[in-house]
Amino acid sequence: RMEGQGSYTLPTGTEYRGALRDGMFDGEGELLFPNGGRYRAVWHRGVPTQGKYTFADGLEYRDKKWHYCDGYDRRFYTEICSGLKPAGISQLTNLDPPRKIPEGCYDCGDGFYNPETRVIVDYELRFLRNADDDEHEWIIRTCRKAWHETIEQKPKP
Repeated sequence: RMEGQGSYTLPTGTEYRGALRDGMFDGEGELLFPNGGRYRAVWHRGVPTQGKYTFADGLEYRDKKWHYCDGYDRRFYTEICSGLKPAGISQLTNLDPPRKIPEGCYDCGDGFYNPETRVIVDYELRFLRNADDDEHEWIIRTCRKAWHETIEQKPKP
């Protein structure tokens, strides 16, 4: 079994770097995700006891006192860092400009979802997974669809 300091790459491409004991994450370590995110934590027998997730853009998530996009502050992280857009020009996602969604598909956060095939592909159009009924319903109900995108607004002269 793995012991001491080391790294382990999961079949998904996620890499763990840190302390290992009896074949499990144990002590300080971090998971590095293929999308650029990372989760640093203190682990006990494979279970994180405390930690923080940092998204690829630098936004940090901690379980307590999470104030990002809550009921009081609906700004995206890029708006917090760079300021709000002028009145009448809405920012639809944290990316500015937002990703172009293929026709008939949805942007579900980690890729595009085609409700006809029920397949989710990453943003490079590589297969990620098939959506089950619950995920299908959630995506249809909550995610941006290609035809919902607005065209660029030009200021009136």
